[in-house]
Amino acid sequence: MAQTERFSNLPEYAFPRLRALLSGIQPGGEPVVMTIGEPRHPIPDFVAPIMADCIALFGKYPPNEGSAAMLEAICGWMSRRHGLEVVPDHITSLNGTREGLFNAALALCPQQKNGAQPVILIPNPFYQVYAVAAAAVGAEPVFVPATAETGFLPDFTALDEAVLKRTAIAYICSPANPQGSIADEDYLERLIHLADRHDFLVFADECYSEIYRDTPPPGALAVASRMGLSDRVVMFNSLSKRSNLPGLRSGFAAGGRTAIAQIRRLRSYAGAPLPLPAQAVSAAAWADETHVQTNRELYHRKYAVADRVLGNVPGYQGPAGGFFLWLPVEDGEDAARTLWRDAGIQVLPGAYLSREVGGQNPGKGYIRVALVADAEETEQALNRLKETIYD
Repeated sequence: MAQTERFSNLPEYAFPRLRALLSGIQPGGEPVVMTIGEPRHPIPDFVAPIMADCIALFGKYPPNEGSAAMLEAICGWMSRRHGLEVVPDHITSLNGTREGLFNAALALCPQQKNGAQPVILIPNPFYQVYAVAAAAVGAEPVFVPATAETGFLPDFTALDEAVLKRTAIAYICSPANPQGSIADEDYLERLIHLADRHDFLVFADECYSEIYRDTPPPGALAVASRMGLSDRVVMFNSLSKRSNLPGLRSGFAAGGRTAIAQIRRLRSYAGAPLPLPAQAVSAAAWADETHVQTNRELYHRKYAVADRVLGNVPGYQGPAGGFFLWLPVEDGEDAARTLWRDAGIQVLPGAYLSREVGGQNPGKGYIRVALVADAEETEQALNRLKETIYD
C-alpha cells in the first residue's frame, strides 16, 4: 500500500464531524459544551512557583527520555500506586499519552507477523489514535466490540486463532474511554496470558486510572509483573487527567527494558522532548497525592449527580472510572442535534468514536457526555439533557 493511501480510509476526526453536524443550528439555551475530555478543575498550587523558579531552563535542551528527577518521581509513584519497583531505564517521558500510543506502534510493530501482515487489535469504541497508529505501520486494524454484552470491554479471547496468530499489538484502555468500564485483574490476566501465548504486546492506556469511584483500577504492568510477564505490557499514563494539566503535555510509558529502549530510540529522532520547566512541574506532580485526592472527590460529587439525575433512565450505567457518561439513545447524531437545538447542550455522538464492522456501529446508539464542569453546572446541564431526550 502506498504511503499516501494508508490514511485514506480513516474517517474525519470526531470534533470536525460534530461541527459539521451542528452547523447552522442555533443553540436552544445557554450553551454548555460537554464534548471534549478537557479537565476544568483547578491546577495544583505548586505549578506556577515551580515553573517560575525554572524559567531559565527554557534556555537548555531537555533530555529526551526525561530528567533524572522526573523519572525518579515516576518510579516512586509506580511503587506507591502499583507496588512496582521500576528503574528509570524502564520508563520514558512523553508529550502526553497520545504521542506515546502512536509512536510505540511505530517503534514496536513488526513489518510482518508469522509471515503475514500484522494485526493490531482495537477496542470498538476506541480512542482514535489507535487506528491511526495501525494505519501508519501498515497493520490491519481489527476492531473488537466493547458493548454492554461484553461489559463494555473487548473480548480478545473470542477472536479467531488465525487473527491472533498475526496479532502484534492489542490496545486496551482502562478505565475505558468512552464507557468508563474497568478491566479487573482477572480480565488483565486473561489478556496477558493470551498475549504470551500468541506473542504480542499489550499497550495499556491508563490515562484515566486515577479517577474512579471506590477501588483503584489495577495496572496492566503490575499484573503482568506478578505473572512474570512484564515484557508483554507497555503502560501509558499522564498528568492530563490525574493532575488537571492537559496543557502541560506530560506523560510517560513504562515497560520492559527492550521495548522502552526502542521507543526512546525513535523519540531521539522524531520526538519532542518535554521542556525542563515542565519536567520539574511533572516531578512535583507525580510525587504529590493530595491534589489527586481532592480532584477525585470533585468527580465523586459529579458521579453522585449523574446517578441521581439519570439513574432511572433505562440502560443508564454510571461509570466505574474516568469522567465520561456513555448514555443510551436511539440514534447518537439525532440526539446530539436535538440537544443542541432544544437545550443548547453539546454532546458527542457515540458513532464518531467507533467503527462500523459488519454493518454495525457499536456507538450509534449512544452519546458521550464529559463531566468536566463543576457539580452545579453539571447538574443543571444533566437535568436539561434528561428533560430534552428522555422525559
